[in-house]
Amino acid sequence: MMRFAILFGFAFMFFLLHYTGDIDKYINMKYAYLSISAIVMLTLLSLYDFIRGYIQDRAAEKKAESAAARGAGEQAAEASSPEAAAALAAESRSVDGSGLAYPAPVPADAHARARHQDHEHDHRHAHEHDHDHKHANAHDHDHAHEHAHAHAHAHGSAFDDHGHSHGESSRFKRYAGYLILLFPIFTGIFLPVQTLDSSFVTAKGFSFPTLEEDVKNNPGYHQFLRPSTSMFYNPDDYNAVKKKEIAQFSSLQNIVLDDEQYLKGMEAIYNEPSVFMGKTITFNGFAYKGKQVDGDHYFVFRFGFIHCVADSGVFGMLVKFPPNANLKDDDWVQVSGKLSWEYYQPFKATIPVLNTTSWSRIDAPKEPYVYRNF
Repeated sequence: MMRFAILFGFAFMFFLLHYTGDIDKYINMKYAYLSISAIVMLTLLSLYDFIRGYIQDRAAEKKAESAAARGAGEQAAEASSPEAAAALAAESRSVDGSGLAYPAPVPADAHARARHQDHEHDHRHAHEHDHDHKHANAHDHDHAHEHAHAHAHAHGSAFDDHGHSHGESSRFKRYAGYLILLFPIFTGIFLPVQTLDSSFVTAKGFSFPTLEEDVKNNPGYHQFLRPSTSMFYNPDDYNAVKKKEIAQFSSLQNIVLDDEQYLKGMEAIYNEPSVFMGKTITFNGFAYKGKQVDGDHYFVFRFGFIHCVADSGVFGMLVKFPPNANLKDDDWVQVSGKLSWEYYQPFKATIPVLNTTSWSRIDAPKEPYVYRNF
């Protein structure tokens, strides 16, 4: 039943994530149908395994009951065998009119058959005696050979067992596999979901590729600051998508990057920063000072998912605040300003910078993550 417990455990874990709403901290909800399909399939598989196990258990019980009944019948037959033998002996005797028992009459040809059997016995005995005499030496040789072989085999077999049991080893591997499968179920159900914040940025570290670099040649960088979906398209298709999205946002004088448009708008801005210079851009995010930023500059970030947590990243841009802004890491703000260029020494690259014209502190949103819409 362990397989049933594992399958049902995964189904229940995914269901619980949907029920509590925490599933959006792992995947882009555009693909929620995949996790729902997984719940249905895992539930059906667990039910199938449960029914199959129940049928096998019932069959084993019936087999055990049949074996027990057969054993009881054999014991009863053995217990009644002396009585059957006595009855058979009684039938082998004949009783005369006086009530005295005599042996059963002997058939007329019985003496002839007896003489013939004695003759065959004598002939066979003589032949076997002669055969045994002729082959005595060969028999002794074979016996000695077999004895030596058995003796050598007995000595060699002492080293066949190296002090371990293969059954115990395979049983240990099976239990270890169960523990590996049960671990994510336990953590997914009983441990709280951790929301990503600035500590993740500090722990992971980051850098920024130059805008001329191909993201595909820098897989370690493309999920920081600058979102990119180029790896999900072939070059021609991505160029078509890129031009369409740049045209969508460049036609606006005031660009508001809400939760729905955040990643798409950021990708368009980083793909062609020159097109957006001088335009007003507004967005929300959490402040991150870090050790590489000084003065009145802060990064303003949002954690975003392209598809799922595996390709998640922290996206945003460097923002120049008025003097004495006094922001702390993870303070949520809304910023609005004009886009410009600035050479950022820690990255050794020229990157887009938002010069704020207005900003305000805001409460952390109920849903801190943003998702890529295609």
